[in-house]
Amino acid sequence: MAAANWAFRQVFGDREGVDDPSEEDLISALQFDDTGDYLATGDRGGRVVIFESSDATKVRPSEPSSDVQTRGLEYKFHTEFQSHDPEFDYLKSTEIEERVNQIKWRRARSGPLFLLSTNDKTIKLWKIFDKKVRMISSKNIEQLDGQDGSTFVSQLRMPTLQPVQNLPVASLKRTFGNGHAYHINSLSFCSDGETFLSADDLQLNIWSLHTNLTTFNYLDLKPDDMDDLSEVITSAQYHPIDASTMVYSNTKGWARLCDMRIRARCGRGAGIAFRHSTVSSGERSFFSEVTSSISSVEFSSDGRYIMARDYMRLHIWDVKMQKTPMKSIKVHEHLQSKLCELYESDCIFDKFDCSWGPGDQHVCTGTYDNRLLLWDVVGNGSQQLDCVCSVSPSKKTGIKGKLGISSRKSAPSSSPNFNKKIQHHAHHPNSKLLAIAASTSLYIFSA
Repeated sequence: MAAANWAFRQVFGDREGVDDPSEEDLISALQFDDTGDYLATGDRGGRVVIFESSDATKVRPSEPSSDVQTRGLEYKFHTEFQSHDPEFDYLKSTEIEERVNQIKWRRARSGPLFLLSTNDKTIKLWKIFDKKVRMISSKNIEQLDGQDGSTFVSQLRMPTLQPVQNLPVASLKRTFGNGHAYHINSLSFCSDGETFLSADDLQLNIWSLHTNLTTFNYLDLKPDDMDDLSEVITSAQYHPIDASTMVYSNTKGWARLCDMRIRARCGRGAGIAFRHSTVSSGERSFFSEVTSSISSVEFSSDGRYIMARDYMRLHIWDVKMQKTPMKSIKVHEHLQSKLCELYESDCIFDKFDCSWGPGDQHVCTGTYDNRLLLWDVVGNGSQQLDCVCSVSPSKKTGIKGKLGISSRKSAPSSSPNFNKKIQHHAHHPNSKLLAIAASTSLYIFSA
C-alpha cells in the first residue's frame, strides 16, 4: 500500500503558516460516516462542519457500498452548526471549554443522518436532514390600468407558500449529561447501533440512544483515596462486530480487551492485557512513564487486530497472541535526545491518533512537520505525506494544488517543527481516500 501513488485532491481552510491561526479555529476532531459520503470536522470553538461528497445520494442505502471510485470524487461544504458552547461548573468552579473532542457517526440507515459530538463533559446527539424552505408569494393583488390612466384592484389573492430550496440543518435530538466528572476522551458506537460508550479519565459508561436519564457504568478506576491513583483511561472503542467486546487503553502502556459476557462490570486489571511499552527496567528514564502512555487504540475492521499508539511507537497485535505484538513500528525514536526539550515545551504530552486503511492493508499516524506516516501491515513498505500546500485557498473552498509526497526511506528530520503536527486524520471507509487535519486546514489525499 505504501507504493500507492498518493495524490493531493483538495484543501479546505486557510493555508498553513500564512497567519497565526486562531485557537478556536483549530480542528480537534475528524470522522467519515460509514458510507464515506459525508465528512465531519469539529474545532476548538465548538463548531461542527460537514462536507458532502459529489457521489452522495439523498436516499441513504441500507448497507454501504464496498466499491467506491475515487476518480472525480470531491467534497463540498454541506452545513455547519454550533455543537457546544462554553459553560461554567459552579460546583467545581471550573470552566468547561466548548472544544469538540470526538465525533462519531451512527451507522447509515435510510433517512436522515445522526452523529454524536462531545466536549469535556457533555455528549450530544444531532440529526442532520434537509429542510424545505418556503417563501410567501408577494403577488396577492392584481391591478389593472383603466382607460383614463388610473389603476384599480380587480382581484385579491390569498398569499401562498412557494417552495424555494432544501437547506441542510442540524437539530439537537438528545443531550447526555452528568455522566462524567472528568474529561471525556472517547466515543464509540456499538455494532447494534442503539448503544454507545463514552470514556473519561477514570470511567467508562454505556448509554442507550433512546434515553439520557440513566447510564451503565462499566468501568470505574477511581480509588477511595486519589493519592493511590496509578492509571488513567486514555482511549476506548467497541469491537466493530461483537457487541459485547471492547478495548480500552491507559497511561501505563496497557491495552485491555474486555468481554461483557464474562463480567457485567469490568474491574481494575480485568480483561486480556496487551503490553504496549517494551522499555526494560534498566532503560527506564524520567520520561518513560509519559512516553509509554497510549494515546489511541483502534480495532481493525474485522476486529482481529488491535493497534495502539504511544508517543514513541506504534504496535499491532493479533487478539489471539497478546504476549508479543505482530508488528512494532518506531515513530519518534529519533527524538530520544530531545525529550528534555519536548518536556519543557509540553510537546511530550501531544496525543496522536492512529487509523487503519481500507481493507486493513496499511496503518498510519501523524507526526511533526505536518507529516502523516503510512506503513504496510505486511511487509516493510512505508511512505509519508507532507501537508504543506503551495496554493492559497480561500476559506471553506476546495482548491487543488501541489503537495509534497516522499518516501519514508529517508531519515527523519533531526530538528522538526514541533508547532506543526498532524494529530487527527480519517480514512474513507471504502476507498483509498484520506482526510488530514493540519491546524485550521483540512487536506484530502487519494491513491
